[in-house]
Amino acid sequence: MTAQTLVTLAQQQPLAPGTGGLRQWILDNLVPLLLLTVALLLLWLGGGKGDNAGVMRRLGGVIIALAIIGLAVTTNAGANIGQWIAGLFTGG
Repeated sequence: MTAQTLVTLAQQQPLAPGTGGLRQWILDNLVPLLLLTVALLLLWLGGGKGDNAGVMRRLGGVIIALAIIGLAVTTNAGANIGQWIAGLFTGG
């Protein structure tokens, strides 16, 4: 019984290394940490001096960056957005 199990395991294809685990770790840990860091820097650099307009300008850049990250990690988002934009011009 044990020899048959070893033969079966030896005949199986090895697992291909992938980036799914790394991608999920980055999304779960690194992105929120970076957002927290950016928020604290915005509050510290601009909010303490009363430069609310400067903080809002920088916040606009952060929102654009978040939209790009969301587009990059969402499956088929580019194709869906392209179809939506094309639908605006074709009426369908």
